Amino acid sequence: MTEKDTATENIITDAMANPSPAKSMGDPGITPLSPSHTQQNDTDQVPSGLSFDVVVAIDFGTTSSGYAYAFTKEPECIHTMRRWEGGDPGVSNQKTPTTILLTPDRKFHSFGYAARDFYHDLDPSESKHWLYLEKFKMKLHTTANLSIDTDLHAANGKRVKALDIFAYALAFFKEQALKELSDQTGGEFDNNDVRWVITVPAIWKMPAKQFMREAAYKAALVSRENPEQLIISLEPEAASIYCRKLRLHQMVDLGTHTTQNGFSPTDNVGSGITQAKEHVRRNRQSRTFLVENVIGELWSELEEGDRYVVVDCGGGTVDLTVHQIRLPEGHLKELYKASGGPYGSLGIDYEFEKLLCKIFGQDFIDQFKIKRPAAWVDLMIAFESRKRAAAPDRTNPLNINLPFSFIDYYKKFRGHSVEHALRKSNVDFVKWSSQGMLRMSPDAMNSLFKPTIDHIIQHLTELFEKPEVSNIKFLFLVGGFAESPLLQQAVQNMLQGRSRIIIPHDVGLTILKGAVLFGLDPSIIKVRRSPLTYGVGVLNRFVEGKHPPEKLLVKDGTRWCTDVFDTFIAADQSVALGEMVKRSYTPAKPSQQVIVIHVYCAEKESAVFISEPGVRKCGTLRLDVSGTESTAPRREIQTLMQFGDTEIRAMAVDVSTGRTVKASIDFLSC
Repeated sequence: MTEKDTATENIITDAMANPSPAKSMGDPGITPLSPSHTQQNDTDQVPSGLSFDVVVAIDFGTTSSGYAYAFTKEPECIHTMRRWEGGDPGVSNQKTPTTILLTPDRKFHSFGYAARDFYHDLDPSESKHWLYLEKFKMKLHTTANLSIDTDLHAANGKRVKALDIFAYALAFFKEQALKELSDQTGGEFDNNDVRWVITVPAIWKMPAKQFMREAAYKAALVSRENPEQLIISLEPEAASIYCRKLRLHQMVDLGTHTTQNGFSPTDNVGSGITQAKEHVRRNRQSRTFLVENVIGELWSELEEGDRYVVVDCGGGTVDLTVHQIRLPEGHLKELYKASGGPYGSLGIDYEFEKLLCKIFGQDFIDQFKIKRPAAWVDLMIAFESRKRAAAPDRTNPLNINLPFSFIDYYKKFRGHSVEHALRKSNVDFVKWSSQGMLRMSPDAMNSLFKPTIDHIIQHLTELFEKPEVSNIKFLFLVGGFAESPLLQQAVQNMLQGRSRIIIPHDVGLTILKGAVLFGLDPSIIKVRRSPLTYGVGVLNRFVEGKHPPEKLLVKDGTRWCTDVFDTFIAADQSVALGEMVKRSYTPAKPSQQVIVIHVYCAEKESAVFISEPGVRKCGTLRLDVSGTESTAPRREIQTLMQFGDTEIRAMAVDVSTGRTVKASIDFLSC
């Protein structure tokens, strides 16, 4: 390369300090030679899955979890997991609670109903030594600097490593699924024959997705040497894939005036779901769901270019995705980057807790949770079953059982009775019933839902105002919280008939079934939108009048502008499956063994410098060039980064030798 050529070069900066991350870097490191985009064929993507005998999907939810599977020879048959031991009154879901119990010496004991029931039966003097965790998935979304060392708090206040807990949970599902597969096939089923799929919210950032992958490695679900055996599925995408297959008897259409399944959904906003649940219960003995080989009946109404929204309402998050249908194959294109927030049904539990604090005092509730953790779990289970009975047209009150230890501990703590506290509080819509229950008026229960539903409706309203989200034909309401008649009515009122609202039967299993279909054909989503702007910091030749003087760096007589943001991909940019961002780098010294490049990201669509507000270091790209020594005067390492999949991938090759260079992107060490 001539001196003249170097005038157009960018040089990577590899440090991070303010205001100029590059000023303190010493050696600038590496030189990008040829920034460009390249389009790969779909066949270069995630392997189709045909090399595996079975696809097992794990829906790791905030409140409940489960697995489902399909054999690659029978892709139209999706089998859901066996019934779990235990269960709750009024809950017909086949999933199990996302609860985990460790022994006092921190060994895995049980998961799901088994964990909850065992913990509940422990004597209070014993239970305080056991480590019980529930609803811990949200920690991955809410932790700003998520790392391998992030902690969780058990019910007794003790800290445990989040990675251990997630790994224990995945190992539990691996054991259950392999045992069921072995029973089905009549021999020991080999884990190497399984493609695993784990579902995550679409709004999760890359560190949280990588964390799930790290937990899967720790659980021996898959090995680091064979990473493609595990794929990450985005929850609303999975729901979207399944909804493509829906037949008319497998859903409730809230927007039509015609009768379906023998009822008119407009008679009562909750009646459709009630009858749908009955339909599911009648068919519960069969755990196999048949899906259409072609697009389902509903989709026969869709034309090329039609748009729809999937609203995934779970326990922790609400995730929204906007898809467009591409015929004749029925492939999907994402029209607007995934959006949403922590507006799941957990918000209603927090409102109930706030109400209890208002009546009995924050100090008492905090103490009770620590001193009687199992009784607190009991109280929240009692609330959960009544929460499911909330409806817009309900007139009779809802009774919530207070555990005896709550009543007893309150008397010891305050010196007067629970009944006295209720009389003295300003909360007049909650009364004490003589059977030892809190009696809530329907309005009181509905008011607990209001903040969470308001968040969802506000987000939906803003989404529907975007130009990309016009002329929406269907809105699919999925996830466990979608069963709530209060939420259904709010969405209906907000849409005012602009789109048809479709709720699949067995709505809590929609994502699970869709994740299996995704595992069978990961190339079904052809185009995605990048949630963030990604790039690296580089040095450009300094141009007087264009570049700010404080960015000037003089090195070996050459004037450079530091901290220039070299954009790989912009937020909300459309990325085709298989589309690669290509950069070529050269090591600073011939003896260099490892090249480390800092990756930066921003929520805004464009950034000029990596030192701007809103731009942050979010990962590192590591190229291991040891063992690829070359006689070429300048070694060129060509790096390909793939952004069109559910995870960001990196591949690299030494151009002079043609040998593969080990490349990895780490989002957890920042």
